[in-house]
Amino acid sequence: MNTMSDKNTDTNKPIPFITTEPLSRAIGERYLQYALSTIMHRALPDARDGLKPVHRRILFAMRELKLAANSGFRKSAKISGDVMGNYHPHGDAAIYDAMARLAQDFNVRYPLVDGQGNFGNIDGDNPAASRYTEARLTKVAQALMEGLSENAVDFQENYDGTLTEPIVLPASFPNLLANGSSGIAVGMATNIPPHNLEELINACIHLIKAPNARVETLIEYIPGPDFPTGGTIVEPAENILEAYRTGRGSFRLRSKWNEEQLDRGQWQIVVTEIPYQVQKSKLIEKIAELINNKKIPILSDVRDESTEEVRIILEPRTKIIDKTILMETLFKQTELEIRFSLNLNVLIDGRTPKVCSIKEVLNAFLQHQRDVLKRRSQFNLEKIDHRLEVLEGYIVAFLNLDRVIEIIRNEDEPKSIMMIEFDLSDVQAEAILNMRLRSLRRLEEMELRKEHEKLLIERANLEDLLGDEKIQWTQITKQLRETQKTFGKNSQGGKRRTQFEKVTEFEEVPIEAMIEREPITVVCSKMSWIRAMKGHIDLKQDLKFKDGDEHRFIFHAETTDRISIFATNGRFYTLSCSQLPGGRGMGEPLRLMLDIPNDVEIVDIFITRDDRKFLVASSKGDGFIISESETIAQTKNGKQILNVKNDAKAVVCRSIDGDHIACIGENRKMLIFPISELPDMTRGKGVRMQKYKDGGLSDALSFNLALGLTWKDPADRQRTEMNLEDWISKRAASGRMAPRGFPRNNKFD
Repeated sequence: MNTMSDKNTDTNKPIPFITTEPLSRAIGERYLQYALSTIMHRALPDARDGLKPVHRRILFAMRELKLAANSGFRKSAKISGDVMGNYHPHGDAAIYDAMARLAQDFNVRYPLVDGQGNFGNIDGDNPAASRYTEARLTKVAQALMEGLSENAVDFQENYDGTLTEPIVLPASFPNLLANGSSGIAVGMATNIPPHNLEELINACIHLIKAPNARVETLIEYIPGPDFPTGGTIVEPAENILEAYRTGRGSFRLRSKWNEEQLDRGQWQIVVTEIPYQVQKSKLIEKIAELINNKKIPILSDVRDESTEEVRIILEPRTKIIDKTILMETLFKQTELEIRFSLNLNVLIDGRTPKVCSIKEVLNAFLQHQRDVLKRRSQFNLEKIDHRLEVLEGYIVAFLNLDRVIEIIRNEDEPKSIMMIEFDLSDVQAEAILNMRLRSLRRLEEMELRKEHEKLLIERANLEDLLGDEKIQWTQITKQLRETQKTFGKNSQGGKRRTQFEKVTEFEEVPIEAMIEREPITVVCSKMSWIRAMKGHIDLKQDLKFKDGDEHRFIFHAETTDRISIFATNGRFYTLSCSQLPGGRGMGEPLRLMLDIPNDVEIVDIFITRDDRKFLVASSKGDGFIISESETIAQTKNGKQILNVKNDAKAVVCRSIDGDHIACIGENRKMLIFPISELPDMTRGKGVRMQKYKDGGLSDALSFNLALGLTWKDPADRQRTEMNLEDWISKRAASGRMAPRGFPRNNKFD
C-alpha cells in the first residue's frame, strides 16, 4: 500500500515545462559561452595589470598568507593548495606551473615570486615537485598589489561565494609590457615580449604630458623589447615602429657572441647570451646534430661550459675560417637567431579583447592608475572623516571628563545619556566608551586639536585632488617616478639587457664553399651501401663488402662535389660528398641518408655537373630529355622527374652525347632514331621510344651516327657497328633483332 501511495504521489507531481530549440543554436550558444570564458578567464591578460586570472589569484593568495618580500618562505604546495581551494578550482599542477614561471628570472623580466629551491633552468629542466620548493612574494609583486586594502579596485565573490577576490590588481607599473604575456584562446591568441621598466615609465610620463603623442614619439622612449636573457635585436627600426603601431609584428633576436683568442693563433667563438625562451640544451643538441651530419663543415665542435652564466663554445675547423660567415650560417640554421612575434591582443577594459597599439596599452594602464588613485583618495577621505568625528568626540570628553566618568560609573545606559547631554553622535559615543583607561592620561586637548587640524589639511588636499584632473595626473607622475626609482635602471637587474644592432645581410654561402677540397673515391655496393675513401684509388682495386653484397658503382670525386642518384621510382636524389661516411668500414646505407623506399633500387650514381642533358626512360619504353639542372633535389625526399605507374620502373639515365638514340628491348630488338624526335621536358611520363609486344625496354643511349654504335661483346672487347641502316626508323617503331655479337644481357656496356 505504501508503495502504491508513493507511486501515486510521484505521478501527481507537476511535470516541468520543457522547451525546444534547434540543435545548431543550442550548440552555438554554449560554444560561444565557452569561447568567451576561455578568452576572459584563462588566455588573455588584462591590459590594466598585465595578469591572467590564475596569476592574479596566486599573488593574492600569497598576500593573504602574508608572504611578503621580507617574510619567511612557505611551501609551494601550501600556496598552490590555497589558490586551488579558495580561488582557482583547477588542477594544482597547472597552478604550480604558473607560479613557478613567475619565479624564473630567465622567463620573467621582473619576477613576481621569490623562489627557494629548484624552479627549473634555462636548459628546459622542469621545476622540482611543489613539496620540495618554497616561495614568497617579491617587492615587484607587492607593488602590483599596493592599495588593495584601500578599496583601490573592485572585488568579486570566489567560485563558491565564501570569499572575495580582486577583479584586477592596482598595479603601480605597466606590468603587461614589463613582463609580457602569451596565451592561446578560442579563435585568437596573444604574444607580448617583456620590456624595460625604466623606459616604460618614461613613456607613460611623456604620455601624461602629451596625451596626443604619436607612437613614433613613444618608441623614442621604448626602442624595443628587453628580454630577461639578453641577446641582440637586429630588426630594422621601421619594422619595430610598424609592429608597435599596429600591435602585430615580429622581432629578429640573435645570440650575443664574441671571439676568444687562444694559443698559436687559434680562436673560438663564445656565446654568452641566447634568445628568449630558447632551451640551451636543445640548442646545443641541434648544433651537434648539424656537425655530425656535416651540414656545417666549417664548425668542428660545440660544448657547454655554462655555470650561472651562459657560455657556449663553438670551435671552427681551421683558424683561417671567417668568423662572420660561421656565425651567419649558424644564425640561419639554428635557434641562435629567432623571430619573436608580437600580438598585442589583450582585454583592454577587462572585458573586450582587442589588438592594441602600444599607445592604447599605455593609455589603458594610465586610466586604470587614475581610477585607483581616485578610489584610494576617496577611501582615505572617508577614513579621515571618521577620525575627525571621533576626535571631536574625544575633545568633548576631555572638556567634560569628570562628568563623562560619572555617567559611565552610575548610569545603566551611559551611551544614550552622553549622546543627549553632550550632543554626540553614535560613533563618538561609542569611541568614548571603547576608550581604554590608560588613554585618559594622554588625553590632552592640545594634542587632539593638533591632530584635528592636521587631518583637516589632509582632507582639503584630498578634496582638491578628487576635484582636479591636473592634480591627479601630477600625483600619478610622482608615484611613477617613485616606482622608477625603486625598480628602474639604478636598481639591481634594472639595466637594459637586450641591445640593438644593425646587421648587414650576407648572401647565403653555399655549403661547398665551407668544405675543404680533398680527393675521394665514392664506392656504392649492389645493396646501396655507400662510402667515401680518401684519395683517388685504383678503380679496379679489390674492395671488401658485406656478406652477400658486391661492387656496383665506383668513381673519383672531391669532397666539394655533389652526387646525383637516380632510382627506379623515377626520382633524383642529391647528396653532398662531404656528408658521405668514411671508407674505413663498409659505409652506411643510402636509405639512412635519403628517403628512398625499401622496394626501390638505384639505377645510376654520378657526379652532379649542372651543365649536361640526360636521357631518362622507363621499362615501358617511355622517355624524354631533361637538363641536369632540373634534376637537383633540395630535400631528402628527392625530386620526381620520370613518372612511372603500376609495374613500370625507371631503367635508363644516360648523358646526351650524340645525334641519335639507340634502344634495345628485352626481346633483343634494337631501334635507332634521331634524337630530335625526343622532347625536352622537366617532368612527366615522356613519349614512346620503342614499341614492344612482349617485355619492355632494357637499355638506351645516345651516340653519333657518323662514328657508329659501340658496345662490349661477351669477351669484353669493344665492337663498333658502322652499317646501321637496318635499325634506323621512326621513334616508337618495333625495331629489328640486334646485330650478331650483341651482349646477351641486352646492355650496351
